[in-house]
Amino acid sequence: MAAMTYEEYRSYDAVGLAELVARGEVSPAELLDAAIARADRVDGRLNAIVRRMDDLARRQTADTLSGPFAGVPFLLKDLSQDYAGVPTGSGSRSLQRHSASRHSVVVQRWLDAGLVIFGKTATSEFGTKAVTEPKATGVTRNPWNLAHTPGGSSGGAAAAVAAGIVPMAGASDGGGSIRIPAACCGIFGLKPGRGLVPSGPDRAEALSGAATDGVVSRTVRDTAAMLDVLTRTPDLGGPYLPAVPDTPYAELARRTPPRLRIGFTTRSPLGTPVDAEAVTAVEQAAALLDKLGHDVEPADPGIDGVALARDFMTMWSAQTAATIDQIKEFTGARDREFEVDNRLLAAAARGLRAADYAMSRERWNIHTRALAAFHERFDLLLTPTLARPPVRVGELATPPLLRLGGELLLRLRLTGIATKTKLWNDQILANLAPVPFTQLANITGRPAMSVPLHRTASGLPLGVQFVGGLGSEPTLLALATQLEAEHPWAQDEPAL
Repeated sequence: MAAMTYEEYRSYDAVGLAELVARGEVSPAELLDAAIARADRVDGRLNAIVRRMDDLARRQTADTLSGPFAGVPFLLKDLSQDYAGVPTGSGSRSLQRHSASRHSVVVQRWLDAGLVIFGKTATSEFGTKAVTEPKATGVTRNPWNLAHTPGGSSGGAAAAVAAGIVPMAGASDGGGSIRIPAACCGIFGLKPGRGLVPSGPDRAEALSGAATDGVVSRTVRDTAAMLDVLTRTPDLGGPYLPAVPDTPYAELARRTPPRLRIGFTTRSPLGTPVDAEAVTAVEQAAALLDKLGHDVEPADPGIDGVALARDFMTMWSAQTAATIDQIKEFTGARDREFEVDNRLLAAAARGLRAADYAMSRERWNIHTRALAAFHERFDLLLTPTLARPPVRVGELATPPLLRLGGELLLRLRLTGIATKTKLWNDQILANLAPVPFTQLANITGRPAMSVPLHRTASGLPLGVQFVGGLGSEPTLLALATQLEAEHPWAQDEPAL
């Protein structure tokens, strides 16, 4: 057959491309050629892919591939998703030259599913920011408007999917890093519940169980089928034996959901402003849900959002400190190879007592039980995914004077004093203010998704978030499929 055109390639999702390969209508090599051609054409403007693996991928297509996604081009996130013999840069200058010694469990499962991996996508350094602008690999841009961010930390993955390079890509979520970029780029993103997706072999669970791997995709069915790939076999070295339903997620996602009780709020849990566009996105989603026969009403989840944010940042800063220390020990990296913001986060953690950290971690139980009480009344919580439309590139960067001040504090070893001031606490809230809704699902370990139901007046995507109770992935996927049928989005394409 003639070479597959981009228009033909873009018209299929990952499940559809796998079906073409299975029927012999297209070869894995032809699909890879189409993906590489698209990346070559548009990625110079996006900077979504920070490490190309074309030769490895071509060798894959020369072998006999099997599995539910045999022959489908795929990209890994350059954070935690280790591919043996290839560096996992984690958005940091400290790790660009150090190759992984073995595949991570999720990468091995993707390879076993027949996916053809030809690159790794951009992330903020260690995934600590909701934008993707690391010093190591440069700014990643939103395909819908190159002046704006694709979100973070899975910003490269979301940009690549929205731009048509791949129909879905590897992502991960420790504080919103699947849902935030999905919301920014007009695609679908599900964060699975705690323990469902394995984190091994180098860790039992990431970020004390707050983080998980997954994907971003154009269609709900791709995410559902991928959840089956990632969860059907238990990780015998992991800490959990997850309760996976007997029926595949791909089938459960196709079932019409029952009449759901959905409580919604547009109030920021931090008390910070919420843009009118984000409010409109939720109100329109509520109206659509009502039209579909669900019971929808305003409802407050009854959670102390400021306390949750502080507990989240305690864990986040402690993990950043541990990561930096591990890298220094492993590679001999110097301080200058880490971004100042992350060095300050690490310094804040070093000012904590072990008892302070333990008490903060214990308080996760308070937040989790408060959300569980909400889910006794409502099946799902609906909120904005973002408190405002995708920000302009550089808008959330630390101002030069503050960055210089931070470097001075680090040199003088005065960060312990600074992190106990009201200014430091205010800075924590300011950093989370654009994305105050997503950390709840990470702290509580509940599944949550961002669904691309809204466009701003300027044409930027702005998703809405649904948070479910324990084991509610089938409900979330079924509802997303229903919304997708009523309000299709997969055909929407940026005019790159």
